[in-house]
This record gives sequence, C-alpha cells and structure tokens, in this order.
Amino acid sequence: MLETATLGGGCFWCLEAVYDDVRGVVDVVSGYSGGRRPNPTYEQVCAGVTGHAEVVQVTFDPAVISYRDILGIFFSIHDPTTLNRQGADVGTQYRSVVFHHSPEQRRVAEEMIASIAADGVYDAPIVTEVAEADVFYPAEDYHQEYFRRNPTQPYCNAVVGPKVSKFRRKYSELLKQD
Repeated sequence: MLETATLGGGCFWCLEAVYDDVRGVVDVVSGYSGGRRPNPTYEQVCAGVTGHAEVVQVTFDPAVISYRDILGIFFSIHDPTTLNRQGADVGTQYRSVVFHHSPEQRRVAEEMIASIAADGVYDAPIVTEVAEADVFYPAEDYHQEYFRRNPTQPYCNAVVGPKVSKFRRKYSELLKQD
C-alpha cells in the first residue's frame, strides 16, 4: 500500500526535482497546502495572501523507502532553521513544514526533529512546523516537472540544479535506477 508525505521547504520546484529521483517514490506533485483560501493560484500564494505553503505531495512505497528516509532527505535539502525563508525566497509560503497524514507520521517527524536538534546538526533551532495534513491543491500544470522541463531557466540553473546535484552525491544509494 502506498503512502503520502506532504512537505514544504521553500520553492516546490527544488523539492519536486529531488524526490523525482528517489527510488520508491512513484509520484511527486507540486502544490499548496495549509492556507485559508480555496483553490489558490500561484500568484495569490506568492503574494502571501492565502496562508498556503508551497509544498510537494510525495507518493511512495514504504516497502522500498521509509517515511523516515523521506524526511531524512527533506531535512538535508532545505534549511529548517530559517523562519518563513529559504535563501532569497521570503514569506510564509516558503516555510518549513511537515503536514502529517497519520499519528505515526507525526511521531516520526517530531522524533526526527528532536534527534537532529540533539545531534547539533544545525547551529540554530529548527523551526519546522509539524501540522495535520490539510487540503492539498495541485499547482498549475506549468509548475509540474518544472526543473525537468526547464533546466536552463536561471532559477533552475542557480538554485534547483545545485540542490539536485548535492542530493545525488549524498544519497546515491537511494537513486532510481535507469
């Protein structure tokens, strides 16, 4: 049986591009969650008027990759210590957030945050929000598989590409086999 993880860690293009490469991940959809306005648009979310975060919804096979490993990747590909910010992207729409789909996912997320904090992985406190999964709205079609379709776009060149390369080096054992 497949499971779902919904994660926000800055721009969804970065997260989607990484999780697309993970063995056991069967689908990644960029979208919005955690806000007040039904059916938000990208422009509304970017303006910060809806309360939504840019997120990815990751569908994965737990017989191949665990939720803990999904979160391990998440905490290594974004900065969970910056409140409402990832690099140059600023606003609540870029917050670090784990939307859990079960009490077990909540427990694992909270344990992982506590463990990372106790291990001193980061010099600052972790500000990642752990919240119950809310309505997920898929982003507009042009956002789906954005990096794959636009690898030379300036933001992809400067931000997404290096993040994907770093992930591939660090987690080579978790990459899908071609």
